[in-house]
Amino acid sequence: MWNPYEPISSNLRTVLGGSAAIFVLLIWSLLSGLSVISSDKLPSPWGVMSAFGQLAWSESSQEIEVEKPLPQSSLAGTMQSGDVLPVERCPEVCSALLAEEGTGEPSSLDCEVDWTEEDAPEGILWCQAQVTGSQSLLLTATMWSVGRVLLAGLRVIMIGVPIGVTMGAAPRINALLSPLVDPFRSAPIVAINPILVMWLGIGEAMKIVFLVLGAIVYLIPMVRDAVQAVPRTYWVSAYDLGATPFEAVRHSVIPMAMPRIADAIIVSISVMWTYITVAEYINAEKGLGQLIQNARRFSAMDQVFVGIGVIVFLALITYSSMTWLKNALYPWEVEA
Repeated sequence: MWNPYEPISSNLRTVLGGSAAIFVLLIWSLLSGLSVISSDKLPSPWGVMSAFGQLAWSESSQEIEVEKPLPQSSLAGTMQSGDVLPVERCPEVCSALLAEEGTGEPSSLDCEVDWTEEDAPEGILWCQAQVTGSQSLLLTATMWSVGRVLLAGLRVIMIGVPIGVTMGAAPRINALLSPLVDPFRSAPIVAINPILVMWLGIGEAMKIVFLVLGAIVYLIPMVRDAVQAVPRTYWVSAYDLGATPFEAVRHSVIPMAMPRIADAIIVSISVMWTYITVAEYINAEKGLGQLIQNARRFSAMDQVFVGIGVIVFLALITYSSMTWLKNALYPWEVEA
């Protein structure tokens, strides 16, 4: 049992992992079902599933009013101020107007045209519509959060990897930048949120920059350490074969460091999922963090658990997919 190099079959791994998940669900069900912990603090698993269904798909109805100048020639006959648009023309004219607004198909329509002056060439068409449709609050929030993590992740990789490689390959640059980089590995990144709000406002830029800073402080040192962990013999061998110092780093050291650099990228992207709720607490119109915050305000703990569960699931999917991609790109490292 106490052998870190013992191989484990995929079936055994699945059974052990599933057993742990079932055990946690069983304890959770007992604590909530026997009211050991009140439902306003710990909702039951079935309550969370019910909340998931409500957030995942719900019916919505809203009343929409639009006004638009309309030439008299476009209407049947001559209309006076306050006249009601003929019923047979209402769906045709107002549906087209609502389609321009992107409101979808209305379930009911009420139209009226107002001529400001008698025989005026143009009047004001007023439409009131009841639009009923289905929406997924959870899907919308998830897409916004995924988009923010994706944008921030691309920026983290584009900035952090070159800086980390440069620091790992050039000792003088490492000595110059390390005092600026290393302390932030232990710094509370959440504490800089008020500063970002003052500098960047409360829009999307602040959220993306916060996610970038929260991940890049881990990525740069890990990439630097990955380059420095490559045995010196690889650089010496390339140099002895006639490569310049830069070519020896580029063609010998960096390829050997790429598996560990990939691990650093995986960790940094995973870190962003831990910060997404903090980033979306401030003035986020949509997002999983905003969904959790709204649910907490109304003491809807079942919806809070749904939001947390979706974030954990997305983090797991991100980690698993990136690990699979890393193993596919560097199979020699896995075999070793």
